[in-house]
Amino acid sequence: MNSLPLLVFIVLIAAMVLMTRSTKKRQQQATQMRNEIQPGNGVRTIGGMYATVKEVNEDTVLLDAGPGVELLFAKNAIGAILTDDEYNRIVHGIEHDLKSDADVVPDDVSSLTETDDESADAAAGSDDKAVDLGKDLGKKDTAEEETEEAENKTDGPAESATAEAKADEEPKKTDGESDTK
Repeated sequence: MNSLPLLVFIVLIAAMVLMTRSTKKRQQQATQMRNEIQPGNGVRTIGGMYATVKEVNEDTVLLDAGPGVELLFAKNAIGAILTDDEYNRIVHGIEHDLKSDADVVPDDVSSLTETDDESADAAAGSDDKAVDLGKDLGKKDTAEEETEEAENKTDGPAESATAEAKADEEPKKTDGESDTK
């Protein structure tokens, strides 16, 4: 008799036993978890709702989902019991600082390269003008205006050349005719 069909049959039986064993183990863990539910625990239902356990009965659980919202669920509908930190992080957005003594990473690179005293000295010694981001960017500084006026008051052919260049730059007005096709 050929042993190949017998070997395939044994492998299939072994696979079925292993699958049912792992499923049974998961079911026991879920039952144990549901039996450990106590009032005050944060839980997640199998539908994805987060709530706090208010009351535990034999087959049901009363959940507090928010101010004035109490819901009655079957114990089988509880998907997970959450730790206090995890529940607060998900529901309230509160991060528990596990590394409060750790070094703080600065938000900008300038604090990594210079100290506050050095940066103030460097800014005072540089030729760069401070830029006021709150002012209207369409207006020129008065110093820039005075410089341009001094340059424009020159006599001779340079003055007429700049006047012609400015006239060329300005858009020409038409009688309302359009060049568009």
